[in-house]
Amino acid sequence: MRKTLGWLLSLVMLIGITGTAGFTAQAATAAGPSAATDIKDEILAIAGMSLIEEKEYPGYRFFVLNYEQPVDHRNPSKGTFKQRFTLLHKDVSRPTVFYTSGYNVNTSPRRSEPTTIVDGNQVSLEYRFFTPSRPDPANWANLDIWQAASDQHRLFTALKKVYKKNWLATGGSKGGMTATYYERYYPRDMDGVVAYVAPNDVVNKEDSAYDRFFAKVGTKECRDKLNAVQREALVRREPLEAKYAAAAAENGWTFTTVGSLDKAYEAVVLDYVWAFWQYSLLADCATIPAAATASDQEIWDSVDTISGFSAYADQGLETYTPYYYQAGTQLGSPDIKQPHLKGLSRYGYQPPRNFVPRDIPMTFQPGVMADVDNWVRNNANQMLFVYGQNDPWGAEPFHLGYTVRDSYVMIAPGANHGASVSKLLDGEKALATQKILQWAGVAPAAALADAGRATPLAKPDAVLDQQQMEREPQLRP
Repeated sequence: MRKTLGWLLSLVMLIGITGTAGFTAQAATAAGPSAATDIKDEILAIAGMSLIEEKEYPGYRFFVLNYEQPVDHRNPSKGTFKQRFTLLHKDVSRPTVFYTSGYNVNTSPRRSEPTTIVDGNQVSLEYRFFTPSRPDPANWANLDIWQAASDQHRLFTALKKVYKKNWLATGGSKGGMTATYYERYYPRDMDGVVAYVAPNDVVNKEDSAYDRFFAKVGTKECRDKLNAVQREALVRREPLEAKYAAAAAENGWTFTTVGSLDKAYEAVVLDYVWAFWQYSLLADCATIPAAATASDQEIWDSVDTISGFSAYADQGLETYTPYYYQAGTQLGSPDIKQPHLKGLSRYGYQPPRNFVPRDIPMTFQPGVMADVDNWVRNNANQMLFVYGQNDPWGAEPFHLGYTVRDSYVMIAPGANHGASVSKLLDGEKALATQKILQWAGVAPAAALADAGRATPLAKPDAVLDQQQMEREPQLRP
């Protein structure tokens, strides 16, 4: 502000000296580089930045870019790789939301919910080691949550020179975990964090919370119906595996990583109940067939629709190797007791090691999630966690202790893994919206005075506001 006022005083003096022509030239300089330079040129002027493509979208500029990152942030001399990200540019005068799914980046224009609420810019970063954002050769030891947080920190530091207003971090599921880990390691970067449906597997070997969840979720009628189909799929293993083998031959599926078609088949079947509650609603129970009278084809179709028989083929696993590597080295993975499958299940919930090629070494680090959990419990500041009541991944959520500041955990009733601020009860929805606006530095005075008057600043857009949670194969957040 002081710099701007100085320029304005200079301009007044220059008007009298140089006249209108001089004023025009000096005004362009005084307004700063953003007025004289196209935003694309400003971004590409950042060292290590390169353009993949620009796509048009009304009211925005949308860029798909690469940013050169160190393979190892602890030792930058070990080389670099290109990390893909997208930029939905609104205006440098608006706040910016840093979004990640924790997986591949979507290269079509999209807005996360916080971006819509604050009417801001959005930077969406592809997680390291998801292709094409993978070093070559790939040293998998460099895939950990600190390295990924450092990717975000380095990109933020570069872009903050252009986007100088407030920043929020957000993401759903593994993206919500990613936003949380970023805040843990770089707590001074963001002005707020909105983490959706973020699992928090503090002790990997202790998963009783999931057992309690599946014992009470929804209604007994729905639980029994789902369990019966899952059981029937194992009772009819022989004819259904014959169908699986035929589908594999037709589609070119192979099972080298998991070890056999039988292991892949059971992994798909054991995902069935979990996947239903992750992506469906209680009302969808009406679509589940009655196991006792269902044909083999009806059982197959139900399992395929909800779990996906391609999921544990090599071709289905390949994209998600980075996730399973992280689950088996730092993040942890769930295991649940399924007494209704006693005597039928040969493998139980298989560990992440079964889904990663054997030439990639893996060693679990049990203290990493406990460190994050402890930090959030005691140090969270301007963080919002949103969960769905009927989402299995919410069975082990983040918790907040007494020393946190301006931070919240909210649960959307009846919601699944697509829980959002918009699905919260009215009072919590108003408070969450108010806080997001406040943290972004754009809350209207009326919203600050009364949370009930806090509403999203951007107009709804059917294309941009498509829900970013997509139905994913396999048991993954």
